[in-house]
Amino acid sequence: MNALTSHPSIAPSAVTLGLFAAWAVHDLEEMATVARWSRTRVPVLRERHPGVPDRVWRSMEAVDGREFATAVAVMGLVVAAASADGYRTGGRSAFYQASLGGFGLHGLVHVAQAAVTRGYTPGVVTSPLLVVPFTLWARGRLRRAGVLRPARARDIASGLALAGAATAFSHAVARRIHRAASAR
Repeated sequence: MNALTSHPSIAPSAVTLGLFAAWAVHDLEEMATVARWSRTRVPVLRERHPGVPDRVWRSMEAVDGREFATAVAVMGLVVAAASADGYRTGGRSAFYQASLGGFGLHGLVHVAQAAVTRGYTPGVVTSPLLVVPFTLWARGRLRRAGVLRPARARDIASGLALAGAATAFSHAVARRIHRAASAR
């Protein structure tokens, strides 16, 4: 029996596999809104922030719905692997805990992006309503089960780095897939 199942009020699937479920709901919001947001808000932001390099704006405007959906699917594989590893280890997995932390921190990044852009950004609705609360709840359950690793500054940095690397990896894979498909 693992640490999560030995405690009667802790459901391992809710804590560990719940990461994947929360991520899926959050990313559905992003998938539903990113293409329109890119078309309508990026030109406004480009005008408001002329100091941002043009290549940043071009990459944001070039968001293709199919490529974005592929990137989300690739990220889904990463999050599913982290959730499964968390379930397998009773929540002890460093990969799962870093992914959980990265997920919560990335929710705060969405809120900060909305504040900086002074408006809606894809993912900002589910971030304060689901992403951050789920992360805090899951960490609390892991803490009560005695398996939560202490959150040090280095752990926070690695959680953000993991989220950023997984995002960059997912988009690079999606770009490569779609370029290869269009070359045929």
